[in-house]
Formats: sequence, C-alpha cells, structure tokens
Amino acid sequence: MEEVRYLLDRGYPSGPAIRFVSDHHRLPLESRFVLTRVTVPSTLAASRKDKRISASELEGKNVAIDGYNVLITVESLIAKAPVYLCDDGFLRDTRGIFRRYRSSDHTTLAINEILSILKESRVGRSEVLLDQQISKSGKLAAQIRKMMADFEVSGCAKTAKDVDKRLKLATSPVATGDGTIIDAVTEVVDLPAEVANRRRIKAVIL
Repeated sequence: MEEVRYLLDRGYPSGPAIRFVSDHHRLPLESRFVLTRVTVPSTLAASRKDKRISASELEGKNVAIDGYNVLITVESLIAKAPVYLCDDGFLRDTRGIFRRYRSSDHTTLAINEILSILKESRVGRSEVLLDQQISKSGKLAAQIRKMMADFEVSGCAKTAKDVDKRLKLATSPVATGDGTIIDAVTEVVDLPAEVANRRRIKAVIL
C-alpha cells in the first residue's frame, strides 16, 4: 500500500504504479483490485474529503443517489463482505459484481437502512437512479418507490441509461462512492459509511 501511495504522490499513473508494485510482490488478482479501489494520490484524496458532508447536513436538501453503487456497498456491509476505508475517506467494496447484480436476501434490508437514514436526516427530496442496462432495474426501482412511500421519504426511484452523467451534473448533494462522480460534484454523502456507523461495523483499513 505505502509503495503504491509513494508512486501516486509522485505523479505515476495509477494503473502502471499498481501493476509494478503488484508484480514485484506477486500479489493475487483480488489484492490488485483492492489496491485499485483503495489508493488515490494524497492531493486527490484531500479534495474528495473536502466535498464530503454527513447525513445530518442533508436536512431540507434534495439528494441524488447513485443507486447500485450505494446499494451494493450497503449489501456488502450487511453480508459482512470486505468493505474498505479508502484513502479519500469513502467506503468501497470489492465484490466486482456491478454488471452482474442480482437482488439477494440482503437487498430489502439494505434499502431499509438507506431509507431510515434519509428519513432521520429529513431530506427534502431523494432521487434514486439505477442503471437501466442492468437486468431487472425497473423491478428494483418499483420496490424502492414503494418502500419510499412506506417510509414517507419524498422522492422517486427510476432507471436511466446515463446515470453517471446525470449525477455529475447534479446541483444537489450526491450519494455515491464513485471517484469520478465525486470529482465532478460539490457535495457528497457516503451513505454506506452512515450505515456502518449505525450498525457499528468497522471497515477494513489498509
């Protein structure tokens, strides 16, 4: 980890830096993927940390939610799969199942956790965006809409082909752990971290 950080802070591109260190130490594929998710240059990490706000700061504000990104990480927390505290202060998992996502026994519980935080935070309006390209996204959006009504959380859940683009253009706070989206917006909330705090789940620190 420290070797990768050393190289990144001296301007080396992430891919070659991680490959060089991984090859040198003969790291397995999973460890290489972890390094890719966790390590960022210190200047970029500081920039992202400056954009982070807590759920308590969402009161009265609208929030745009990166549906699958947030949901999958919260499911990982509930399933006790590894979730890492990354250099930029955000929690990320490494299951790598995004395009192969399927609802599981943990899905409803994860949505409950997310909506509980939104309700307690007294957000204005929540918009959950799900990638249309993923199988059964429409069905999941319908489930989330119903649960939002049950929780009395104002907003909607819908599918879109251009979720990342929409989130990057959002003028309200965004809930995501996607670094490219974080870099494009002004305020970001880490909902998985809020769930981890509520459930007293400790992330892996490398």
